[in-house]
Amino acid sequence: MEEEVLGKAYDSRLMKRLLTYMKPYRAVVVTSLALLLIDSGLQIAGPLLTKLAIDRYLVPNNHVPILPFLDKWLSHDAWIGLTQLSLLYLGVVVLGFFFDFGQTYLMQWTGQRAMFDLRRQLVAHLQTLDVAYFDKNPVGRLVTRVTTDVDVLNDLFASGLVTIVGDILMLTFVIGAMLRLSPGMTGLMLAVMPVVVLVTIQFRRTASQSYRRIRVAIARINAYLQEHIAGIAVLQLFNREQKSKEEFEEINRAHMLAFKDSITAYGWFYPVVEFLGMLALGLLLAYGGFRIRQGALTLGVLVAFFQYGLRFFRPIQDLSEKYNILQGAMAASERIFKLLDTHPTIVSPDATTPFPEGAVDVEFDHVWFAYNGEDWVLKDVSFHVAAGENIAIVGHTGAGKTTLTNLLLRFYDVQRGAIRIGGVDVRQFDLRDLRRHFGVVLQDAYLFTGTLESNIRLGTESITREDVQHAAEQVNLSGLIEELPEGFETPVRERGNGFSTGQKQLVNFARALAHNPRILILDEATSSVDTETELRVRDALTRLVTNRTSLVIAHRLSTIQNADRILVMHRAQLRESGTHQELLARRGIYWKLYQLQYKEQELEPGRELAPQQL
Repeated sequence: MEEEVLGKAYDSRLMKRLLTYMKPYRAVVVTSLALLLIDSGLQIAGPLLTKLAIDRYLVPNNHVPILPFLDKWLSHDAWIGLTQLSLLYLGVVVLGFFFDFGQTYLMQWTGQRAMFDLRRQLVAHLQTLDVAYFDKNPVGRLVTRVTTDVDVLNDLFASGLVTIVGDILMLTFVIGAMLRLSPGMTGLMLAVMPVVVLVTIQFRRTASQSYRRIRVAIARINAYLQEHIAGIAVLQLFNREQKSKEEFEEINRAHMLAFKDSITAYGWFYPVVEFLGMLALGLLLAYGGFRIRQGALTLGVLVAFFQYGLRFFRPIQDLSEKYNILQGAMAASERIFKLLDTHPTIVSPDATTPFPEGAVDVEFDHVWFAYNGEDWVLKDVSFHVAAGENIAIVGHTGAGKTTLTNLLLRFYDVQRGAIRIGGVDVRQFDLRDLRRHFGVVLQDAYLFTGTLESNIRLGTESITREDVQHAAEQVNLSGLIEELPEGFETPVRERGNGFSTGQKQLVNFARALAHNPRILILDEATSSVDTETELRVRDALTRLVTNRTSLVIAHRLSTIQNADRILVMHRAQLRESGTHQELLARRGIYWKLYQLQYKEQELEPGRELAPQQL
């Protein structure tokens, strides 16, 4: 629905803000405008030179000189004079070409530089926003802001604004030249303007409606493609290809019909303006011929008016088209600035506290948290993790396990209570300083496009190749690396396609270990791997948690039985705490979870569970 909002055709507040992106290049813009001014003046010179050639040499007439300085310079001989005027006309055309090229090149360059700055600002700003913002805004919409909307603004800067200025200058110069030549014929030319204005208003109304429909259709196509390409495996698994084709055909047809209306509008607008222009020229021909017969007008003036007439209606057509560019740019800028004006709520304090040195403990002190209103995800949760302690967190889906880590990393802030590290509230640390001491391995093993080494290093320059190799060995990844022809330089495609889930997860483990975190968080890190890979991961876990404060969230109880302490979350509250053996002996929630996972392993009569099974 946000794509349907077009805003005003012109908003001075938005335009003033847009022009700030041109300030670093104002010298280039001023140069471009100067070239445009000269080029517009040269466009006026051609008809005047034609008039001189006709009235002085082809049809001699005692006329009042329009360009007195040329009268003194031009020869009285017809052949020499026509040659001089022809060379001068050629010079005007050549200069016009270079000035037109120069101003177009400069404005295109400036537009691209300004949009480069805007895209850079948008991406940098997106990286500062809270995780909650991305929960509420689809990825496709944010991508559209950085790509399509910025491209619309580029059209405005590179061609729209300059063309509008050029068209206005052209109309001003043309009307001034025509008034100088013949006020009466100028009035006749302007007589068709009311009809042209009415036609233009109708065109703008129709084109604006088509533009809105096209914009909405494009947004829907982008959203549909993003969703269905990302879910192509599910689509094919359930044989939904035909249904998907039918749905896309409906969306695509809406786009086509919107464009058809736009084509129809452009189709009748230009011919109508051309017809009115030709009608005005026909009136000029009749009126001019009558005035020439009376001796009140020269043939050169009439020919010059015909040339000016062609230049008169072209800017009107261009201005109508640029109206749509301006309207689209206002809508795009409104959406872009709305994003830029969205400020993060999770920010570093003005006076930050340095992160404690050495081993640190973690404390949750009566923490309450809700994503929406008072729909509490955590209720009065309190526990303490000693420095170097390995804590496991278990519970049913939705019990609040992942929320604990999100709050610890300050992706969200608590509504009540406090979270402390080394006795200091996490809200007193600088965000970057806080998060660089954590290593996190998530359930969804995410790899970026690049190489295996770049995915382990993630741009941290202090991590050497030796550190990467050591981390890979520690998490049992070195065997996979050795089997690959290019080793650590093996290319990684989008989202790690080509690697198994277990392999990607091992890369994530190596990434966490290479950064040598002081506090380790594992969020369902083994829930999506096979049994063989789980054994390798469990071996890697033993090395990862050594001498580190660690919080391990797990559904598979087999991976956390050796934890120093297990916290059991249930319905947003911390219900149980203890070792694996203590919790089983209590026969509470943890015991029920254990029974659910191992109920298929029925015991033989008289057989007891072995210690390693407990």
